Amino acid sequence: MKKIIRSESAPAPIGPYSQAVSFGNIIFVSGQIAINPKNGELVTINIIRETNQVMENIRAILHEAGMDFSNVIKSSIFLKDMNDFSTVNEVYAEYFKSDPPARETVQVSKLPKDVNVEISVIAGKQP
Repeated sequence: MKKIIRSESAPAPIGPYSQAVSFGNIIFVSGQIAINPKNGELVTINIIRETNQVMENIRAILHEAGMDFSNVIKSSIFLKDMNDFSTVNEVYAEYFKSDPPARETVQVSKLPKDVNVEISVIAGKQP
């Protein structure tokens, strides 16, 4: 059964989609950008702070679903500039200390609100 996941600790969707949807024991977290949920402003000071905000938004949504980063089985990273790959990768690695999920990273021509990074994840837990 499909269930909508909504966290007040993550930014509200900026379009017709949900922050996340669970289906059984799997949760699909929509792509997150660096919107600070406390004030609705973008965090684009630098790619490190931007990536950290994205990951903290994902953390809040996972928490709302009773999960954490250890439950993530797949992630997708979208970068405006592949030259940011190593920096984003360093920040990302801080959230996955062991057994990281499957992942792809791609460069795209434009992201919502002209941000530099967007990340989505799929997580699950044993029944």
